[in-house]
Amino acid sequence: MALDDQFLMDEEFGAGGISGLDPLQIREVLALLADPKAALAAPELAAEWVKILLGLSDVEVPERDAQYRDKAWREHPIFRRLAQGHLAWAKWVEDRTERDEGTWENRERARYVTNIVTGALSPANLPMTNPAAIRKAVETGGRSLLRGARTFVRDVATNGGMPHMTDPSPFTVGLNVATSAGAVVYREEMFELIQYSPTTEKVHERPLLFVPPQLGRYYILDLAPQRSLVEQAVSSGMQTFMLVWRNPRKDRHARHGEWGFEDYMSAVARAFAVVTQIAGTDDLNLVGFCAGGVTSALTQAYLAARGENPIHCATYLVTMLDTRRPNLVTPLTTRGVSSELNKLADKAAVIDAKRIADHWAWLRPNDLVFGHVINNWLLGEEPSAYDLLAWNDDQSNLTAKFVADTTALMASGVLVKPGGVTLLDTEIDLSQVKVDTFVVAAQTDHITTWRPCYMTSQVLGGDSEVVIVNKGHIQTLVSPIAKSRQKYWAGRADVPDPDAWIRQTEQRAGSWWPHWIEWLAPRAGEEKPSPERLGSLAHPAREPAPGRYVLEK
Repeated sequence: MALDDQFLMDEEFGAGGISGLDPLQIREVLALLADPKAALAAPELAAEWVKILLGLSDVEVPERDAQYRDKAWREHPIFRRLAQGHLAWAKWVEDRTERDEGTWENRERARYVTNIVTGALSPANLPMTNPAAIRKAVETGGRSLLRGARTFVRDVATNGGMPHMTDPSPFTVGLNVATSAGAVVYREEMFELIQYSPTTEKVHERPLLFVPPQLGRYYILDLAPQRSLVEQAVSSGMQTFMLVWRNPRKDRHARHGEWGFEDYMSAVARAFAVVTQIAGTDDLNLVGFCAGGVTSALTQAYLAARGENPIHCATYLVTMLDTRRPNLVTPLTTRGVSSELNKLADKAAVIDAKRIADHWAWLRPNDLVFGHVINNWLLGEEPSAYDLLAWNDDQSNLTAKFVADTTALMASGVLVKPGGVTLLDTEIDLSQVKVDTFVVAAQTDHITTWRPCYMTSQVLGGDSEVVIVNKGHIQTLVSPIAKSRQKYWAGRADVPDPDAWIRQTEQRAGSWWPHWIEWLAPRAGEEKPSPERLGSLAHPAREPAPGRYVLEK
């Protein structure tokens, strides 16, 4: 497999992640941010600042901004002016970077850096210019500042200087998250398989296999009762299996650092074989999530080229195969860091989960970094306990080889070209994957943006149903039916342009899960009595779910 551009990390994989950006590609952005004369010389910005000083500005201070949630930013004349001045400057910087006549990749890189630096320079991040911090300090006699200082020292010592997003202590895997009943029915060095216990008298003949991403623990798909996509599938009569990736160990003797993308493809193909053997079927239905979806789709294409078709239909959750439209993954695979990552891949290095988690946090700095700086360090509050964020905090390692391979595949839209890449000694053509697909994208996704995810329906062969949910990358997956506040668009992917499709598609209210089950059930085969025991003679049930690998650090 040929490798080109690589992942955004420096050789030491330092926290924060921005050190790996090619300085030539962000030089102009940093020059704008570092030169106050440029801002003062801008007539439109200077005029807006004058209006702010006079109280005549129309700059809105949004309530949902993680840095400006306190009402004093809108009601107090001094703090309102501080916020408006910062927001006007940040907008000016953003507009200047948007004028870049280069590629959209360069603009996205510039926006990434701009968001971090302008967010860091907000008056909300300083105790003496944050009204909520001042009020809290007065109410507590300064104790809030002392608590915040202690939290800051603790985070520097234990969390690489990043604020904790949540308190994970109330959540225990297998106790109140990842609670669906089942058993491990297969285990090897790279993964184990969980088969879930049926909760209906009858099940559909064709099994359903979930393939999660290699980054992150699988149980976002089985988060908690009433908030679990696994539970939804099982309660709908699906024979449900979960592939659980092993957390690569840094132990040189384990040789986990040698795992690359092709190794993960081979593992997925083995999982297909085990699941169909246990279920006694010729094929199965598939659910691939994010990088797990990319791995699954390429495995399908590889098997199709060999004349094998073990997949009857496939669901792809926030899965991006066509990276030619704007997204935030492709721009960060800069050529400037490729040599460093290749060196690490050659050494079979394993990237620490904490470093990867910090990198993803900087993709949404206001919400995932600075909002917690204010809450934890300035207000002296403890992070809230929230199962979704606790899952987010429970990250897994990645091998440098897998990251290098994956980002090379995601660059330049190479996957949409028949024969554009060779994997496992086989030319890959995704258009030859001719099965029905159900494509789910997230409208506010900041990682795999919705338009490239929609294009997955156009890259693969066969008919596609598309759902666009008005949430982000992870919130889209957790779509409980009861009291759902989600909205979504759903329909056949009958036009090649995602914007044209969404304009002609009616929006619906509620969870998208019932719509998925309605699509999946006719493709799941006839019903039969639920099996009395899990596994098979060749693959008997072992320890109960959630198994062993999800607990490994």
